[in-house]
Amino acid sequence: MAQQNSFIVDVDLRSHENNLFHHTREIDRERLIVRRGQPFSITVQLSDSLPHKHQLELVLRLGKRDEVVIKVQRQRGTGDKWWFNQQEAQSEILLTLHSPADAIIGQYYLSVLLMSLDGHIVEKMNEISFHLLFNPWCKDDVVYLPDEKLLHEYIMNEDGVIFMGTWDYIRSIPWNYGQFEDFVMDICFEVLDNSKEALQNFKTDIERRSDPVYISRIITAMVNANGDRGVLIGCWKQPYLDGVAPNRWTGSVPILRKWHKDGIKAVKYGQCWVFAGVACTVLRCLGIPTRLITNFASAHDVDGNLSIDFVEDFESREEKNDSSWNFHCWVESWMRRDDLPKGNEGWQVLDPTPQELSDGEFCCGPCPVSAIKEGNLGVKYDAPFIFAEVNADIIYWRFLPGGQKQKIRVDQRSVGRNISTKSIYGNGREDVTLLYKYPEGSKEEREVYKKAGRRVTHHTDGKVAPARLNLLIKHPNPVFGTDFDVILEVTNERCDDINVHLTVHAIAVTYNSLHQGECQRQMNDVTVSAQKAHKEVLHFRYEDYSKYVSEHHLIRVKALAEALGDSLPLMAVADIPLNMPELHIQVLGKAFVWEQLTAYISFTNPLPVPLTGGVFTLEGAGLLSETQIYAEGVISPGQKVSVKITFTPMRTGVRTLLADFDSDRLKDVKGVASVVVRKKYRNMIPVLSGRF
Repeated sequence: MAQQNSFIVDVDLRSHENNLFHHTREIDRERLIVRRGQPFSITVQLSDSLPHKHQLELVLRLGKRDEVVIKVQRQRGTGDKWWFNQQEAQSEILLTLHSPADAIIGQYYLSVLLMSLDGHIVEKMNEISFHLLFNPWCKDDVVYLPDEKLLHEYIMNEDGVIFMGTWDYIRSIPWNYGQFEDFVMDICFEVLDNSKEALQNFKTDIERRSDPVYISRIITAMVNANGDRGVLIGCWKQPYLDGVAPNRWTGSVPILRKWHKDGIKAVKYGQCWVFAGVACTVLRCLGIPTRLITNFASAHDVDGNLSIDFVEDFESREEKNDSSWNFHCWVESWMRRDDLPKGNEGWQVLDPTPQELSDGEFCCGPCPVSAIKEGNLGVKYDAPFIFAEVNADIIYWRFLPGGQKQKIRVDQRSVGRNISTKSIYGNGREDVTLLYKYPEGSKEEREVYKKAGRRVTHHTDGKVAPARLNLLIKHPNPVFGTDFDVILEVTNERCDDINVHLTVHAIAVTYNSLHQGECQRQMNDVTVSAQKAHKEVLHFRYEDYSKYVSEHHLIRVKALAEALGDSLPLMAVADIPLNMPELHIQVLGKAFVWEQLTAYISFTNPLPVPLTGGVFTLEGAGLLSETQIYAEGVISPGQKVSVKITFTPMRTGVRTLLADFDSDRLKDVKGVASVVVRKKYRNMIPVLSGRF
């Protein structure tokens, strides 16, 4: 407000109208939040008509100490500048501001000045603030995405699905991005303000915030807390006693709010899907179209030779630098790459999980997906590492008695399978593998490998006799808590009997291949009759494997068959995911905004042992903030437990209620329910105003 007896009485930012037109009403209806490259209007109320030989001028400031000052031109210029035009109606002036499509994103402070024609300030109104975001609806913005269905999903949708598991047994969990929840936008800008670049030179950092390449790279560094004031600390092994286990999170909002509330202190703990989920929230909130990607059988190539080397001695194994993850999550953001040659626009890989340094920081990308597909590894940023994640060879070695290494298997087809993202048409899976690589074995695929410098190898370095044996591991899709059998089948396709030495090793592993403990080991000599198959049965009992299995509920079975007289053994590997039960959510009655709603969450203990320390965690964008309900006492085998929760929906639309259950012996049990929230009394709904 202006001072008493001033000529400028007030400025109306017209937030309700502007936010609606700029697709930001979900963020806030009271504060002005607009998108660059799209005009917005404010109204200046005067105590009288504008005096003769006086005019209004507008000045914008950004930064904590006005590091950037912009004088808004009175008419459209030749360059991409801020400008405004005005319409006068008695004691009211409508000002329409036009921002360039490459304007700096952030919080602006607008000063309205009443100027005399000789350039003197007659009156000044300060401290009118608004936020400016990227604008994927604007064709001149480098993040422009010309498809409303894609914009609805990759900017506006707060409910996500993350795919996990193994390439041949894909499961999914719900994720609440919550990019429009109260204060999330403010925290996103706080993340930018605490980057190394901002702390070293805030003015230079502010000036670069017009570039989504720069912004997205900052976000991938700041979502993890390696070497900076980032949001999340990674931890890939139990226990998580001083923090939250990664599989307990059901959304990004509690993580971001905790980071802010604790005074820019990193939150414990995250793993790849948590890092990716938080990055997706921040990028969507800032206006960059983003989706979460899962790459199954994802390689982590440390030495850059585009191969993953494993030494298989079937004994206790030291941790190796190279690794192959059952799945790995990152995000893709949509943008034009003016810093690269044509053909590199579109989806860009961004990986916030701290793995390898990129220009001295734990960040990765943005790298064009198209460059990965074509093998253009000289393109910024981190193309060789990302190419290896979806294309590396896996080479298995073993030590011979004399200490020499022998290559026993080369697998060129297993890495980078069923690359997945959520469908824009629902919660189903969309396979995007062909955006990253040509079909396996195709001529184009071979050419890309050569361009990338990858050596096309055969299964062995020397001549190999025709295969006499086939080795296969057969297993069911067992449920965690039950006993199950795994069958090792050795088939002899020759006309003579073969003596075979069999070695079988079963270990509990995490999703990124960290060994948790040995579940079973077996060695024996068998004779496989001509044209016959020999079967070995491994029996897995819950009471045995439960001692070692990680929260990812994964058992890896490796088998080696050495035929007498053959120089090379036959090897097979199978990952066996253990199925988890689901939570059942029942929502009672119809949901109306600002009216209490009741839901029941129920769960039956599937294990043959009792559970203690049970806790249900619930959240949902527009429904309720993260809430925990503790299950009292012991939950016996087969016992059903049910908890009740009452909450008040805050926003209309199709909302998602997410639930997670954890206990001492059973973790990562998820449930999800859709809630349609309607308006009941159009003119009687209070407005929730976000304030930071």
